[in-house]
Amino acid sequence: MRSFFSGVLVGLIVACSAPQPSKDDAALPPAPTFERPDQPDLEDRFAILALDCVHRPYPNKISHVLQADTDARPPRELTPAFYGCFDWHSSVHGHWLLSRLLKLRPEGPLAEEIRAALAQSFTDANLAGELAYYTASGRTSFERPYGLAWYLQLIAELDSSPDPQLQLWRQRLRPLEEAIVERIRTWLPNLSYPVRLGTHNQTAFAFGLMLDYARSVGQSALEEDLVDVTRRFYLADIDCPLAYEPSGEDFLSPCLMEADLMRRVLDADAFAGWLTAFLPEIPVDGSEDWLAPGRVLDASDGKLVHLDGLNLSRAWALEGIASALPEGDPRIEGLRAASQLHREVGLASVSDQHYAGSHWLASFATYLVTQRGLD
Repeated sequence: MRSFFSGVLVGLIVACSAPQPSKDDAALPPAPTFERPDQPDLEDRFAILALDCVHRPYPNKISHVLQADTDARPPRELTPAFYGCFDWHSSVHGHWLLSRLLKLRPEGPLAEEIRAALAQSFTDANLAGELAYYTASGRTSFERPYGLAWYLQLIAELDSSPDPQLQLWRQRLRPLEEAIVERIRTWLPNLSYPVRLGTHNQTAFAFGLMLDYARSVGQSALEEDLVDVTRRFYLADIDCPLAYEPSGEDFLSPCLMEADLMRRVLDADAFAGWLTAFLPEIPVDGSEDWLAPGRVLDASDGKLVHLDGLNLSRAWALEGIASALPEGDPRIEGLRAASQLHREVGLASVSDQHYAGSHWLASFATYLVTQRGLD
């Protein structure tokens, strides 16, 4: 099991070093520097990983359709707010992580560093650039649904804070939010089937984040759309093949994320009955060994390390499923035991050692330990 914070970020700095300097290096944003706490606690360790990547331009993997030669530009010009953390969606949920911790711990030891990083990203010019990129021709499916769901989670975090600065940023992010909501509402009626993958395109996970956002900010039309499509896609499902999981590159459980979504749209008794038909193998004896955590043999491999994220997302999904069952349901203890096992394994994997995991796993860990899905 890997140590949580080996080398005091030395590994992260080495892992995410840019290629050899070029004549254009002067145009790059400076590498992030800030005062680190001598003995950072769990949440501060997550914040350090996000602070170290949200403005780190390279390495970078973009999902970008070229329409012309002029579209061949560096990520920081294409998406000027969310160009760091290796890819757009990881940058977005890195900013979500910082926003959530700032909201929950406004006097924390890294609060000023977090404010400065968010202020650097959330300028009017940067967000106008993001909107222009998203609404340009040929980008209808950009970051759909995973990255868009995390953007809406970011909005929900800012929206629920009384902090004037966070409220200012929330307003600045509103135009892109409105464009995303409009595009999602156009997409949902045209989506004939759910996407049951264990990676970015999975619909169950994204619908859960989107539904939480819609309820948090009062987007009743989007909420109604999501509830309708959720029931249409998943209400009749039975016998989910949990034994087939995980696939080798999963970071989301198709079965557990679906159940974690359904607990958001059914009352406790209806959900308990649905879960019996959907996952009949959940034990009633409180055991934890009915669901083994995923194993990562090479944490430097960006695809294989997905399984570290799977353990974290399984932990919060199991916790969410247990929370929605009626009091006294005999499955609750087994769900919580498996959640705790996955939590321990998952948190132990959040390290600065390899940028393949450090640019995103802290967001999943923060979602888990702050119980965002249960808010």
